[in-house]
Amino acid sequence: MISNDIHTEILKRLRKAEAEHGVRILFAVESGSRAWGFASPDSDFDVRFVYVHAPSWYQAVDLEERRDVIEYPIVDEIDLNGWDVRKALRLFWKSNPAFIEWIQSPIVYLEQDAFRQRAIDALPTIYRPEKGIYHYRSMAKTNYRGYLQAPMIRLKKYFYVMRPLMAARWIDRTQSAPPIEFAKLMTTLEGEPGVIAAVNSLLEKKRMTAELGLAESVPELNTFIETELDGHVEAAPEKPRSSGVVDLLNDIFHQSLAGHGASQSLEPMRER
Repeated sequence: MISNDIHTEILKRLRKAEAEHGVRILFAVESGSRAWGFASPDSDFDVRFVYVHAPSWYQAVDLEERRDVIEYPIVDEIDLNGWDVRKALRLFWKSNPAFIEWIQSPIVYLEQDAFRQRAIDALPTIYRPEKGIYHYRSMAKTNYRGYLQAPMIRLKKYFYVMRPLMAARWIDRTQSAPPIEFAKLMTTLEGEPGVIAAVNSLLEKKRMTAELGLAESVPELNTFIETELDGHVEAAPEKPRSSGVVDLLNDIFHQSLAGHGASQSLEPMRER
């Protein structure tokens, strides 16, 4: 859970970002381990948002040279960063995993119109399973080689390998975007009780251990990871692009611009 004090401070900083940059934030969510479901007591708050400028900002010769991100340094464990709506939708077009995780986050700090829901509704049409599988398997392989080759390892690093592996499994089996929550991804381990028990044991430890907490290597998980990485996942044929995909994205974009001048009332945080 996010405390009321932290929630209030995050909303304060989001309002400040809107005022400083002359933008309207369409939605803001938690994107890190707190949203995934395996935060440590001292985990950062990874706040990510999508914002829109006034329509005239996009009607410019130098549009491609204009900065399309808002970034702030981490202060008091709050990490606040956002993307311009056009950048976000262009990345969505490419099945960008970060954006797809953002729109599915179970922790929503701010939502000012239907942008996030429109993106969720468009997800089945836009998502490319083969891109997701490649991304998550590559992430798992890189993290395994980089973090889990020592007798003592940081607890959280196991989850940085297991989560993408399970996400790749989900995509391969369902041909759809994986959920962000670790608990939902755990269903891909059905029929592997030893692996499930090892993961649950690590989860309990991590929730009570600082971010830099160390633990002994877990042979059963290492064996599972190595077997999974060695396995060849045959990517499904690339889905033909619907002729209406760009039209769909443009429609979401135009609706966001139309709402720029609407009342900026911040809806309360929701946890699904």
